[in-house]
Amino acid sequence: MKQEDAKSKLVPALERGTRILDLIARSKSYPSLSEIAREIGIPKSSAHTLCNTLIQLELLIRRPDQTFQLGPHVMRWSNAFTQQSDVATEFAAMWDQETEFPGATITLSVLDGAEVVYIAARNSVVSHSLIDFKAGMRLPAAFTATGKAFLSHMSDFEVRRIFANGLPEQRTPHSVASLDELISDLQSIRKNGYSFDDQQVAEGIVCYGASVLDSRNKPMAGIAVSVQAEQVSEAEKKRIISNVQRMAARLSVRMGADMKRSA
Repeated sequence: MKQEDAKSKLVPALERGTRILDLIARSKSYPSLSEIAREIGIPKSSAHTLCNTLIQLELLIRRPDQTFQLGPHVMRWSNAFTQQSDVATEFAAMWDQETEFPGATITLSVLDGAEVVYIAARNSVVSHSLIDFKAGMRLPAAFTATGKAFLSHMSDFEVRRIFANGLPEQRTPHSVASLDELISDLQSIRKNGYSFDDQQVAEGIVCYGASVLDSRNKPMAGIAVSVQAEQVSEAEKKRIISNVQRMAARLSVRMGADMKRSA
């Protein structure tokens, strides 16, 4: 079905009500009825009817100054979504549909202190001979693509506090050797929007990673693609980075992230 055909089948009132809730959720202040009508592009009378309905359903609250905020019913949905969501399951479902990396290893990990813990991995035959990623495996966050993706969301002060006792022993000659070097890596990640492990975990393997965000737009997991260093041309590098970012964004949306707000 074409996108325009799908849109034509939307229930107008429901679509407008959802847009109102999205507007209020993203707003840094409490919008008034006039502001809602203007932003949604509907008559004030229509906005009034929709807001009253949302109030009756406890999806909105009218404040004493006649502005609006989200209501308690939204939290029930949020809690149910959290209970029903499993990032590892969503990762597996997405991987089953993924055809972009037939010869690569793809991993999913979470941060635990100064380490990442792998919760899912699909190893390729090639990378398996150099490093075998397994669920439950732990590696230093300072060296891994997913670990650096997590750390890049922290301030430099927070990163220095995590590694107050210094970095772990290098795994390869390419591993970052100082906290200043790690901070420099993280600054590049914040600027470029992806993380990079240049043979810091295993010689011969390079990894490209990105963060998976939760419903608060906070990093909850990291996804990375690992390939042989000698096989990565500049064109291949750009393709891998683009697809890692795409997969992380898709997984983030499935976990409730608002990618428009994080852009």
